[in-house]
Amino acid sequence: MPCRLPTTADFSPLTAIITTPATSQRPPTNIVLFLHGLCDTAASFSSFARALNLPETLCIILQGHTPLPFDLGGYHWGDDILFDQSSDGMEFDAGFNRSTKTITDVVKDILMQQCGYNGREIMLFGFGQGGMAALAAAASMDVELGGVTSIGGPLPMSTSLPKAGEVKSKSPVLVLGGSSQSLVGKPAVMERFKDTFENVQYHKWGRAGDAMPHSTDEMLPIMQFFARRLHSRQGVPEGSVEIG
Repeated sequence: MPCRLPTTADFSPLTAIITTPATSQRPPTNIVLFLHGLCDTAASFSSFARALNLPETLCIILQGHTPLPFDLGGYHWGDDILFDQSSDGMEFDAGFNRSTKTITDVVKDILMQQCGYNGREIMLFGFGQGGMAALAAAASMDVELGGVTSIGGPLPMSTSLPKAGEVKSKSPVLVLGGSSQSLVGKPAVMERFKDTFENVQYHKWGRAGDAMPHSTDEMLPIMQFFARRLHSRQGVPEGSVEIG
């Protein structure tokens, strides 16, 4: 059991929104950290976290550490702001050293050391650039997390792959993307995933693009992943933990 639940004050100066399960009679067994995409905010992304209504799970929606300049709105997870000259759009892969340290500190210093959760009880969920930040952080940690879900976010090129003989990350990964116009579906991208993580599951949607899920069918692999990886104390003796 955790020694205490985290509060928004624990994450200062980061902006964090915390949602608790509505029906649980026990302290949440699990924590899912949600990382929004480029140009988004924690407040906007929190509606998705609430809609999941995950049992026995505390949802923490973190906001990117840096606001976008001018009147672009929203926040980002990159070390810098880069533009793709071919499309004039902002580049997702803009370095993740700062966000890797931020997320690692949240997981290890706040949730594990201060609040008493273990790594297996903590999951990361990111969309787009938020997915890249989640993957970079998970790959850098020496603890096994409950899992990492990335929608449309590949492993950043700045993330060092394990060398020959080095152990891969044991944190299971679920990657989701569109059937075309996707950043995660290319063979070279999947090869980097498999070179870094022991357990990688890839699900390709039947539509183009890497947008958030649009239907129950598109949510199904995400909910199945949560069902396998979230801990539950429902229906088992006090003090025991059922591991999926």
